Amino acid sequence: MRGTPAMKSISKTLLLTLFMYSIAMVTRAQETGEKIMLIANPKGAPAEMKMSDVKSVFRGEKQRWADGTQISIAMMKTSTPIGEVISHKIYNMNGNELNKFWLALVFQGKAKAPVFFNTREELETYIKITPGSIGVVEEDGSRTLTPLVIDGKKAL
Repeated sequence: MRGTPAMKSISKTLLLTLFMYSIAMVTRAQETGEKIMLIANPKGAPAEMKMSDVKSVFRGEKQRWADGTQISIAMMKTSTPIGEVISHKIYNMNGNELNKFWLALVFQGKAKAPVFFNTREELETYIKITPGSIGVVEEDGSRTLTPLVIDGKKAL
């Protein structure tokens, strides 16, 4: 590392602070214990997926389902509590990092942006009427859509 001793000290402190912050955010998401589940429109998405395939879809790497239907990602806004949990569990990022991630992908023309929602009801309605759509919601007992099975589990 080049620079004055003061610059080296500031750089080390900044890196340590960022590292500690990221650990705290991941730990907080894990400690909440909130479970999430994936739901999808029956046109396109399979009933069962591997977590590696889920991540490929949610990172914009996979654009179409096996039947050719275009994938449309539906998510809760990252400013909502469940949106923050989803950011950590699916992307291993905080909400701001996730927004920047998608902004970069869209700007580079590599993927279509997810559709973000304020409420679960809005997200579920979108999933019901949009072929090829897939979304993430918090797990609870009042399910209006059948959850996808991911690595043998209905909730993550």
